[in-house]
Amino acid sequence: MKSIFSKMFILLAIFTIILAGCSSEKEGSSEATTPENGEPEAKSEVLEVAVFQGGYGDAFWKQLAANFEKANPGTKVNVTANPDIGNIIRPKIIAGTPPDVVYLNQTDPSGVTQGLIKEQGLTDLTDLFAGNAIDEDKPLALKILPGVLESVYMSPYGDGKIYMAPYNYNVMGLWYNKTLFDDKGIALPKTWDELLALNSVAKENDRALFTYQGTVPSYLEEILIPAVYSLGGQEALDQMLEYDPEFWKSETALTVLGIFEKIANEENALMNGTVALDHTQSQTSFMQGKAMFIPNGNWFEGEMAEAPREDGFEFGFLGVPTFNAKDPLLALNSVEQMYIPKDAKNPELAKEFLRFMYSEENIKLNGELTKASMAVVGASDIVAEYLSESSYNVFKAVESGMYSMSGNFAPVPAGVNVDPREVLFDQVASIMNKEMTVQEWADKMYEVYSKVEEKK
Repeated sequence: MKSIFSKMFILLAIFTIILAGCSSEKEGSSEATTPENGEPEAKSEVLEVAVFQGGYGDAFWKQLAANFEKANPGTKVNVTANPDIGNIIRPKIIAGTPPDVVYLNQTDPSGVTQGLIKEQGLTDLTDLFAGNAIDEDKPLALKILPGVLESVYMSPYGDGKIYMAPYNYNVMGLWYNKTLFDDKGIALPKTWDELLALNSVAKENDRALFTYQGTVPSYLEEILIPAVYSLGGQEALDQMLEYDPEFWKSETALTVLGIFEKIANEENALMNGTVALDHTQSQTSFMQGKAMFIPNGNWFEGEMAEAPREDGFEFGFLGVPTFNAKDPLLALNSVEQMYIPKDAKNPELAKEFLRFMYSEENIKLNGELTKASMAVVGASDIVAEYLSESSYNVFKAVESGMYSMSGNFAPVPAGVNVDPREVLFDQVASIMNKEMTVQEWADKMYEVYSKVEEKK
C-alpha cells in the first residue's frame, strides 16, 4: 500500500541525512567571527513569520519569537498575525519575497498553501526532522506523534520527503452526553449497527439519534473517513483521498455512504431541522438534549463554554464506530501545518526556529497560551493543566487503545477547477432530504474524480 511505502521512503531519507551529517560535520562547520575582545560576534539576522490568527490567537507566537531572540542574540523575529494572513502574504509570494515561516493550513480558504503545494513551492524539511531535537539527544522525528510525518499533511507528494511541519493537532469523532449514558445504563456502541440500533433508546429519552452541523456538512468527514478505513482499510482510504474514480464503484463506498441514507430514512434518527442549522445551532441543540450524538473535535467544550445545556450535561467522546466489533474504536486526527516557502530569504534560520519550537519548554508555553496540544509524543501530559477535562480525556483515549488515524484529501492537480471534497459533502443535504440516492451520490463523485484523474 502506498502509505507503507511512503513511510519507508521517509525513514530511509531521514537515516541517509543523519549519516551524511555525521560524515561532513567537521568539513561543514564554521566558526563565528571573533573580534579583539575574544567574544563571538553575534549574527544580525531577521526572520519573518506569518501566522494565521484564529482561535489560538497570537500570544504564543509573539512570546516564542521573544524567546528565540533571547536564545539567538542578534536575531530579530517579526511576527505578522491576521485571520486573513493567506491573502495578506499572497502578493509577497507572487513577488518571490515570501515570509520565512508560515503557519497556514492546507484548508485555508485563501488557497495559498494548496497553491504552494501544487507549484512545488515548499522547502524540503526532511533534514530538520533527521537532525537532533534541541533539548534531546535523538532525531526530532522521534518526538513527533507516530504516523504524522508520513501523512499527506506533512508529506504531500509521497516522495519520501517532508515539506510541512506539524503544529497543534485535534482528535475528532462522535460525542454524547456522558451523564445520560451513565445514569440510564446505556452501553456505548462499538459498531455502526449498534449505534443505529440506539435509535429506539434515543426516542425513549425524548431526543433524536443524530445531528450534525447542517450548513457545514464537511464536519461529517470526521466519521466518513474513519468509516472508509474501517471497512476498506488503507487501500480504500488512499483511493478516496487521492481521487481514484474507481473507489466510487466499490462496495466500500456504497456501504459507507449508506450510513447517511439510513439516518435519513429511519424515523427519529435525524434531528428535525438539522440541515438548516449552522455549527453553533446544531451543537447547542445537542447539548440541550435534542440529539444523542454529534460529530466534533476536542475543541468542542471550549468552543461551547457559554452555550445552554440540559441539566447535568457532561461531554463524552465516543470516537467512531467500526464495522467489525473486534476492531478498536477509531478517531480521526487533523494536524495543523507550518512550512518554509521555497523562496524564503532565511531557510536555515527558519528551520532553527521550528526546531526551537519543539522544545519541551515551548510545548508547555503553547499549551498555556493556546489551550492546545502539539502533535508531539507526550504533549498532552506536558500541557494537561491547560486543557479542558474533555479535551485531555480525548487525547488520553487515543493513547489508551482508541486508534487515531490521519486522513486528508490530497491537493488537486494544477488546472483542476473543482474541489472534490466540497462536492462530496455538498450532497449530504440532498441525501438527508431524500432528494438523492446513495447510487446517484456515488455516480456524481465518480464524474468529479474522473475530471481530476484527467489532469494527473
